[in-house]
Amino acid sequence: GGYATGSIDSYLMVGATLAQTTGIKVLIPEYRLAPEHPFPAALEDALAAYRWLLRSGTTSQRIIFAGDSAGGGLAVAALSALRDAGAPLPRAAVLISPFVDLEGTGESLRTRAAADPYVKPEDKALLRYYIGSHDPRHPLLSPLYADLRGLPPLLIHVGDDEILLSDSTRLAEKATDAGVDVTLKIWPGMWHVFHFFAPLLPEARQALAEMGAYAQKQWQTRVLA
Repeated sequence: GGYATGSIDSYLMVGATLAQTTGIKVLIPEYRLAPEHPFPAALEDALAAYRWLLRSGTTSQRIIFAGDSAGGGLAVAALSALRDAGAPLPRAAVLISPFVDLEGTGESLRTRAAADPYVKPEDKALLRYYIGSHDPRHPLLSPLYADLRGLPPLLIHVGDDEILLSDSTRLAEKATDAGVDVTLKIWPGMWHVFHFFAPLLPEARQALAEMGAYAQKQWQTRVLA
């Protein structure tokens, strides 16, 4: 979490579920973490994983990015960086509670602080290890402030009770205004990255199923085109 903690082990269940329900292979890259590896290390690693897929013979339109929280923001930053470099873009991106404003200006940091049992406003202190001396509004740190024109379709899932709700709603609004095909779903009564509670929570299982259906539709649409 926050570009400073976690590993791919915590994503095996979600990755396996998506692979099983869609029939699409899932690659889970492990990027370097702060404070030992501040910005732009995580972005460099994400881009390296994507370019490895391309070199391995997978076409860009058969690739769908996915990420949650910091990883959701990282996915959007990677899309922006690839577009600016003139590189081929993936077919779509699936974002769970994306953290796209590292300056923390969203109103839900205040209005949902008591409701979200998973993440608290003070947790964003971890971000300083990744941000370092950079402006937190740097568009590759906080893609809410990036030019979003030309990005592929986005599916955004967010809980109505989570502190990063404003990040998702503002990202969806800005991307839509930039001409991006955006599907935003706000889940009533749900908290930050509730998808990871799928073994216990019916809403999480439904959310993963909807993510899988979206990914499969995007992938098949391109294959059939």
